[in-house]
Amino acid sequence: MSRSTKGGSPSEARARLLGTAVRIFYTEGIHSVGIDRIIEEAQVTRATLYRHFSGKEDLVLAYLDQADQGIRAQVSAARESGRSASDKVRAVGRSIADGITSDGFRGCAFLNAAAEYPDPAHPIHRAVLAHRQWFLDTVTELLAQIGDTPAGPAGRHFVMLRDGAMAAGCLSDPQPITETFLDGVEGIVRARSAAPSSA
Repeated sequence: MSRSTKGGSPSEARARLLGTAVRIFYTEGIHSVGIDRIIEEAQVTRATLYRHFSGKEDLVLAYLDQADQGIRAQVSAARESGRSASDKVRAVGRSIADGITSDGFRGCAFLNAAAEYPDPAHPIHRAVLAHRQWFLDTVTELLAQIGDTPAGPAGRHFVMLRDGAMAAGCLSDPQPITETFLDGVEGIVRARSAAPSSA
């Protein structure tokens, strides 16, 4: 149909481009995928791509933004699902474990992108760091609601456990990986609950 080769409506064309980029970047990596491949699979013209994105870097940033929004939505849902602060932390952990055991899991999109863009000054690397800072701040804020001691070390511990589980979960059977991860999250929650007051 001529409409697909022309790109359809602007919103349809952009969504198709981004959806294609998300799928391919996540499953195959960023550097290994060229613009021509994305154009072909999205069934749009080169002009359509450049009407929506200034280039590949802009498309990668949109891919990471979509991943960021998805994770923010998962964490928001987890935060709303639990009654106690401890249950909210457990729910965040469970959402991560569910992702690791899902079909097509290929690790953390942000850690993968950082490996391909190691320069800390690069916009893509900076987008990764911004997402990770938000995640650390969010988890630390949740953990601060459990117990009275400073939550910074516990937040960093949670993120480290998550990073390890995300890396290991795509290399071997994810079931024992997620069980170990959730045991670790439970350990953090219990340690916070049992910690003496700093007052």
